[in-house]
Amino acid sequence: MKISQRGKMAANRRRAWNILEPPEDDQGGEKRAAAGKRRGQEPERAWHVLEAPTGEQPAVDAEIAMGPQLPDETRVHFVLDLALRLGEVQMLSGAGASDVTATILAVTSAYGLPQCEVDVIFTSITVSCHRGSDVPPVTSLRVVRSRSLDYSRLTDTEALVQKITRGHISAEDAYSEWQRIYRAPHPYPRWVSTLAWGGMAAFVSIIIGGNIWTALVAFVISSVVDRLGRFLNKYGLPFFFQQTVGGLIATLTATVLVNTSLIPLEQPTIVVAAAITVLLSGLSTVSAVQDAITGYYVTASGRTMEVAMMSAGLITGVALAINIAASFEADQTPPPIPATTAFDLPSIIMAGSGAAACFALASYSRLRPLLVAAVAGAVGAGAYGSLRLLPDVEQITASAVAATLVGLGGGVLARRLKVTPLVVAVSGITPLLPGLSTYRGLDQLANFGEITILMSAVAIGLALAAGVVLGEFLAQPLRTGLGRLERKLSGPRMAGPLRPGRRLD
Repeated sequence: MKISQRGKMAANRRRAWNILEPPEDDQGGEKRAAAGKRRGQEPERAWHVLEAPTGEQPAVDAEIAMGPQLPDETRVHFVLDLALRLGEVQMLSGAGASDVTATILAVTSAYGLPQCEVDVIFTSITVSCHRGSDVPPVTSLRVVRSRSLDYSRLTDTEALVQKITRGHISAEDAYSEWQRIYRAPHPYPRWVSTLAWGGMAAFVSIIIGGNIWTALVAFVISSVVDRLGRFLNKYGLPFFFQQTVGGLIATLTATVLVNTSLIPLEQPTIVVAAAITVLLSGLSTVSAVQDAITGYYVTASGRTMEVAMMSAGLITGVALAINIAASFEADQTPPPIPATTAFDLPSIIMAGSGAAACFALASYSRLRPLLVAAVAGAVGAGAYGSLRLLPDVEQITASAVAATLVGLGGGVLARRLKVTPLVVAVSGITPLLPGLSTYRGLDQLANFGEITILMSAVAIGLALAAGVVLGEFLAQPLRTGLGRLERKLSGPRMAGPLRPGRRLD
């Protein structure tokens, strides 16, 4: 005979423990126990399994702090200062705000500070470490005052961050290593950087259709402009006016050479375009676009304003030179540039490789990053030249596709070769900067009041920067060892570690 489910439940209820009634006084408890024994019932479970006896209610110990257990305050300040200084080096080198944030979080986590918040803006970095509910957080701030291109310093900082995140170096030793990196001189003398800027202008002039005389003049003018800029920088002249002086000298020199026939220079436009490309190469356009895409809009706005002001200074200098040439009735009209043919493609590829290598050398890159940058420049110039041979492909589209290939190749191979992807990306797209379109647009603006070509130059610059960021994003599924930190930040990474650090005990 089967017992119904209702019967089972009733039986279970009859044998259930009585645990919800608090104990009565001693006499009432003894009477109830005696009555229970006479009825043959099960003894009651101690009621204070769920409720403490009267006068013994549980209470939270006020001396127990809620939150993570952290090292002493002195070590917290030390680790935060180290993380801020490492992030400062990255900001000085043009790294994106997401890269700086990831680096700081990885360093603080590796040294036992997991609960940290980072705020990166264009001119400062702030880190706050949460220490629980009983003590206030520790907050540190560091101002990023100056910016200079030194990719050797960025590469050494990347190597130090990798040691920290892998637990191979203590905080004290890491701080000493950072001091050595920060105070170390440039790996090359300054005159080597000047010659590299001149070589970059020479190669760029070949890319846009120049001959040997054009390349020679572009080399000399860009070298002179670089030395003059360094001289003015010693006296604290703002970079806006340095850009103005550079654009003025480059344009006036090319115009004088053409009108005096001192050198058989048939296309002064190419010389000016090469000099403009050199002056545009140091701007942080890629980082501005990367910050905007990854959601750091304040930093992106600051970088965009910097690029706009530097470009405005360059535009002012070139426009002033055009007006001066017009007042003397000098011929400054840009002649037409011959179209690119298939026979020009090998020279374009070699010139693109040379221009990228010269930019990396001018930015104080060492041999390995320099060689990788040369390959990236060849890939970008080759893709751009090949696409320009097609009749229906415009310059903006060709620039975007070439930059995407540079970013993709740099994102996949750069870290395997122990090279920072930012160095490869920026160097690879430098030969494709719109120096020629900028000069033609300025000439149209000065003579006819039209800005169509100038806006096209702006679009080309944005296409190059966005293409690099897109290529780095597309490289994420192809690159092995993609850590959780990169997926969490939901954006491309061009510097800093790929995964959070391991805590160093």
